[in-house]
Amino acid sequence: MNTTAPASAVGTTPAEYLARAVALATDNVRNSGGPFGAIVVSADGQVFEGVNRVTANLDPSAHAEVTAIRSACQGLGTFDLSGAVLYTSCEPCPMCLATSLWARIDRVYFAANRDDAADAGFDDAVFYRYFEGGPEDREVMPVTDIALPAEERVAPFAEWSATTSRIEY
Repeated sequence: MNTTAPASAVGTTPAEYLARAVALATDNVRNSGGPFGAIVVSADGQVFEGVNRVTANLDPSAHAEVTAIRSACQGLGTFDLSGAVLYTSCEPCPMCLATSLWARIDRVYFAANRDDAADAGFDDAVFYRYFEGGPEDREVMPVTDIALPAEERVAPFAEWSATTSRIEY
C-alpha cells in the first residue's frame, strides 16, 4: 500500500514511523495475517506500507518488509531504494535483511527483536545459524553444487556480459 501523503502525516521521527509499523502489524493479525508490519520511507518522503501475508497469500516470501519494499519499488518505478529507510515491527529475518540490502535501503529501524519473536513462536534461530555458521549448521537444507562443464555452468553469465541492453543492478 502506498500512502504518498507528506511524511509529517504519518510521522516525522523514527519512533513515530516505528509506532505505525507496530500498529500495522497488530491490525494485520485481525485480518488473518502475521504479526508483522513495515514501512519504507523513500528519500523524497513517500511512505509505503507492507504487512505479513505469508499464510493469507500462501507465499513464504510475503514478509512485511518484503511487501513494503515491493510496494515502494513499484510505486517509485525502480528497484534501487537508495536513500530510503525501513521501519519494521520486528527485527528482520535473514531473507528480509537480504532483500533490504538488494534494494539498497540505507537504514533499518526495528521494534521487537528476534528473541521477542521466538517467545511468540516465530523462532528464526535456525535461519540465523544457517547463515552465520559453518556446513554443520546447514543440515536443515543442504545446498550443493553439481559439477557441470564450465562452458555450460557460466553460459548465463556469458550471455549477460555480451548483452549490451542489460540493466545493471
